[in-house]
Amino acid sequence: MPRLTRAESQTRNREQVLAAARELFLRDGYRATSLAAVADAAGFSTGVVYSNFSGKPELALLVVQGLQAEHTEAVRGALDHARTPEALARGLRDWAEAAFASGWPRFELEFALDTRSDPQTVEFFVERQRYGANLVAGIIRERLPAELTAVLPLDAIADAVIDLLIGFAIRRIIDPAAPLDRVEHLLRATLAFQI
Repeated sequence: MPRLTRAESQTRNREQVLAAARELFLRDGYRATSLAAVADAAGFSTGVVYSNFSGKPELALLVVQGLQAEHTEAVRGALDHARTPEALARGLRDWAEAAFASGWPRFELEFALDTRSDPQTVEFFVERQRYGANLVAGIIRERLPAELTAVLPLDAIADAVIDLLIGFAIRRIIDPAAPLDRVEHLLRATLAFQI
């Protein structure tokens, strides 16, 4: 097997560190995960981690970006073929169940709280929430008759859906047994009123 070039080796190392960080962040949360633990899980020294990343916040941000991409695809997959309010609400519920069980909300909440004084990280989270609201608004807009899109406050409705899901994710961190039944019912009723 040919020897890896320096660039190939560095790329492989970064990927291994990111994979280990993702696993630990999702399992143990942001605060409990140290860079030494990430390095150990990846099979490297902390020097290798610091030679590839400026620190824990950069590593966490990259993991969050990867999770965001995955969850965006999962939401789209869950909702692409949903044409009724019931199917849309059920698709969001199914996605939320899987997302909330993954450890993602705890990790992301801890990360956001720990970095809330960093303007770049705050801007990332603000943009991320805007992106999520735009995604939800687009999904609703696709299913509405054209004459309704001009009169309904779709952006406000999408923001409310995102806020509801974030709030419930935090509730689930505290009470893992909290059921999503009421959230699904509210989403179904809201969507039925509009569609």
